[in-house]
Amino acid sequence: MNKRNKMNKKIVLSVIDLKKIYDLGEVKVNALNGVTFDILRNKITTIIGPSGSGKSTLLHLLGFLDKPTSGKIFLDDKDVSKLNEEKLADLRNKKIGFIFQFFNLYPMFNAVENVELPLSISHVDEKERRKKALELLKLVGLEERAYHFPKQLSGGEQQRVAIARALANNPSIIMADEPTGNLDTQTSHEIMELLVKLKEHTTVIIITHDLGLTKHSDKIIKIVDGKISEMK
Repeated sequence: MNKRNKMNKKIVLSVIDLKKIYDLGEVKVNALNGVTFDILRNKITTIIGPSGSGKSTLLHLLGFLDKPTSGKIFLDDKDVSKLNEEKLADLRNKKIGFIFQFFNLYPMFNAVENVELPLSISHVDEKERRKKALELLKLVGLEERAYHFPKQLSGGEQQRVAIARALANNPSIIMADEPTGNLDTQTSHEIMELLVKLKEHTTVIIITHDLGLTKHSDKIIKIVDGKISEMK
């Protein structure tokens, strides 16, 4: 076992000299300009920065929604930087759970059906996926709202459904993009408490511009102009 493998026992995700350049014809935008850091397993890491800092680009790269221009990304010590689109999509479904600011629930499906969606994509048996979805709704405190549709749920309840859905395939990482950005102060606090509890099950990465969310973090990475300006 090499030195890197020995060091990586507690590291779930690692990026090395990651760069992303968008070619806009006559103009090239350096959205990320050589960032390097590790994400520790079963911890909360918050990536914070103002609009245009590069944090959204970083979210897309860490969630395998896009590929870097250069640099490497390691997931569970495997270099996934050069995987093709099909393999990246499979990796996303198995390893990454997403939580978004605007919940992204399907209005025609009730809560339990929304949670079942990733399991359905993974071809989990119908009976088994219903059982798993109900267990996850219980985990987030919504077992009594399982058969309510999104329009019948409050914003906080919808975000809890989204969190349950993100956990459906037992992901290595939860990517939370402005998870409290569409919620009031009290509900935001409740959602953050829930995310803290999720450390028992998975690793949480929060992308935000809200400094208030950093108090829940084990690690804070500040991005400015495509570079890491501070890490603690």
